[in-house]
Amino acid sequence: MPSGATKRNTEANNMVVDGLVEEIRRKKNPCIVGIDPEWSKLPDCYKSGALSRADSVLEWATDVIEAVADIVPAVKPQMAFFEVFGAEGVRVHQQIVSRAHSKGLIVVDDSKRNDIGNTARAYAYAHLAKDGPINADFLTVSPFLGTDSMQPFIDTAAREGKGIFVLVKTSNPGSAEISEATNAQGENISRWLAGWVNSVGNTCVGECGYSSVGAVVGATFPDEARQLRSIMKNSFFLVPGYGAQGGGAADVVSCFNDDGLGALVSSSRGVLYRHLETPEYDGSRPMYTDIVRQSAIEMRDAVCGELYTAYTKMVY
Repeated sequence: MPSGATKRNTEANNMVVDGLVEEIRRKKNPCIVGIDPEWSKLPDCYKSGALSRADSVLEWATDVIEAVADIVPAVKPQMAFFEVFGAEGVRVHQQIVSRAHSKGLIVVDDSKRNDIGNTARAYAYAHLAKDGPINADFLTVSPFLGTDSMQPFIDTAAREGKGIFVLVKTSNPGSAEISEATNAQGENISRWLAGWVNSVGNTCVGECGYSSVGAVVGATFPDEARQLRSIMKNSFFLVPGYGAQGGGAADVVSCFNDDGLGALVSSSRGVLYRHLETPEYDGSRPMYTDIVRQSAIEMRDAVCGELYTAYTKMVY
C-alpha cells in the first residue's frame, strides 16, 4: 500500500480502483488502448458497405476491443471522436462502453468535463452514474473552474464506486503555459493541483491502497512526473503521450510507484493506426486486428521491461 493511504471510503461497497488494480495484476499489464476513431485513418475495409459512418465505427471499435480484451486492463474512448458523428456517434460511444464492460474491461471515459454547480452534477451523472446513459468507470475532468466545480464529480464517483482523473500535467507542449505558471500564492499550479488531488484522494482510498481520485500526467514530461509522483503517492496516473506523441517506455517509469502500480499508460494512434506504417498490410480486417493486437503486446512488453529493470518490488 502506498504511504499515506490509510482511509477507506465507506459510501461505495465496491470501488472501481480495486477492480482496476486486480485487472492490472491479473494481466500483468499497466497499459491501456485509446479508442479514437479518426475516419480518415480507419482501414477501408470498415468504410465499405451500406452502414452509416457511425455504425462502421461501431464495427471497427468492436473489433479493436475483441483484439485487446485479454491483454489490457482498460480501454479509453475519446468522446470528441464520437461527437463528430453527431447523435449517432454518441450512441456508438455508449454501445462501446457496454461492449467493453461485457469483455471485463475497465472504461476510462476521456471527455474532460467540468462546469459549475448543477451543470457539473449533470455531467457527473451522465458519465458516471450506474443508471446514467454512459456508465463509465472513470472520467477525465478539468480542474480549471476551481475546486468547488470538482466536488460534484468527487461526490458522484464516491456514491457510485467510480473514479476520476484530474488534469494536472497534460502531454501537449503548450500545457506548461498553465501548469508551470504560479497561482496567487506563488505556488506552481501543477504541484498545487497535485497536493489538492492527494488531499481529496486520501478520503476515498480502496482496499488496494489507491485512491479513486487520480491525475492525468503526460509521458512527455518525465522529470515533472517524478515530482508529481512524490506528492500523489496513492493516486493513479493516467499517462497519455506514449508513442505517437513522443513518450517512450523509459519516460513513463517515473509515473509509477516501485510496486509497478499507480499508473495507466495509454496509447491510441500508436496501436490503432500502426497499419498505416505496415507495408505488408493487405487491407483485411483479420490482418488489421492482428496488427492492433501485436502493437498492444509490444507496448506492454516495452513498458513492463522498463519497470522490471527499474523496480524490485513489482507485484505482477
